Amino acid sequence: MTISSSLNAGVAGLQANATRLSTISDNIANASTFGYKRVVTDFNSLVLSEGSGAYTAGGVRASTQRLIGEGGSLVSTSNPTDLAVRGRGMLPVASKAEFTGGSGDPQMYLTTTGSFRIDADGLLSNESGLLLMGRPASQDGSIGSFPRDTSDGLEPIQFALNLSGDPTTSVEMSLNLPATATIAGAAGDTQDLSIEYYDNLGTSQSISITFVPTVPATGASNEWTIRLSDSGSGGAVIGEYVVTFDDSRGTGGTIASVNTVSGGAYDPATGEMVVNVASGPISIDIGAIGDTYGLSQLSDSFAPISITKDGSPVGNMISVEVDENGLVHSVYDTGVTRVVYQIPLVDMPSPEGLVALDAQTYRTSPNSGAYFLWDAGDGPTGDIKSYAREESTTDVATELTSMIQTQRAYSSNAKVIQTVDEMLQETTNIKR
Repeated sequence: MTISSSLNAGVAGLQANATRLSTISDNIANASTFGYKRVVTDFNSLVLSEGSGAYTAGGVRASTQRLIGEGGSLVSTSNPTDLAVRGRGMLPVASKAEFTGGSGDPQMYLTTTGSFRIDADGLLSNESGLLLMGRPASQDGSIGSFPRDTSDGLEPIQFALNLSGDPTTSVEMSLNLPATATIAGAAGDTQDLSIEYYDNLGTSQSISITFVPTVPATGASNEWTIRLSDSGSGGAVIGEYVVTFDDSRGTGGTIASVNTVSGGAYDPATGEMVVNVASGPISIDIGAIGDTYGLSQLSDSFAPISITKDGSPVGNMISVEVDENGLVHSVYDTGVTRVVYQIPLVDMPSPEGLVALDAQTYRTSPNSGAYFLWDAGDGPTGDIKSYAREESTTDVATELTSMIQTQRAYSSNAKVIQTVDEMLQETTNIKR
């Protein structure tokens, strides 16, 4: 029995070392594979008997583990949508075959790096047919609220490859009107300002604003009449407001009151008024009551300080950029940049519990624990590095050294089997 157990132990040793050689071979074969996570083999002894009697060899059992949580070094590339995770976390991807096959929401897979490019359908995909996933942004570039413990709300990132433009919906205006224009004896000169906006077809239009001072017989009125006309409506007046400014100490020069003559009502809390141009409503922010931002009346100069507005002219998308927080920007030839998606980073308690799939992708499992979708750079996750790929975690020198050790161990186990065979032959030769 003891000799037979030695034979079995030798066979188990051959199998265990063959398994180790398989993992070494796989690691070396993928030494240049971006995103590859090396596999290690551990040996565990098997004990079949303990005591003072005859010893029975139990042999050895090999177990393998892929070190998914181990990160490789990053190398730079020339493609802005070559992405790698710098630190903890993984990128969500989906199978293009599942998405285009119309099977509903595609299953979320995970990867740590990828070379993504826009395909003929406007999808951001890599050479393995994986689609990068993200949360869509609203028209103003903000990201809405989505569940963090499920892939609901994620969708493959897709771009419109045709011309694109956004109509203007809001304008913020900050300028100073001359206080000397509203005192008795002033010339009563008007001040004019034109604000460009884009209509629903991406055509440039303008809102012409005329500021008319009220000149009193005596003293100072601190009052201006503001008339707004729209070029898209043939120059028709779309709003008229009478603005009175404060002249008290501490708040002098700020808006005291606004009387709406025509157009949308002025909101004293937000400082906004909505006027209707030919393409629809536009919100114009002139500042709230007592606010130092917006319209002011100080000194003797007319000074437009800043005009901020949304909307963009029609243009062709020329490139895509991804920042460290996972925000995907589409860049147009008009110089406009829009946020269209945000790529979250997926984190879980035990990355080694993930199920490894082809093309350096993984699937969650009960062993990996419940996952959570973080914004890149928040919580325990790292950030996203564009123009970069993650190299394989294989160290060829270490693997070759392990291969030598494995070869020697395999030869030794083969020698055990040969020795047991010789001993059994001697046993057979006892009776002739």
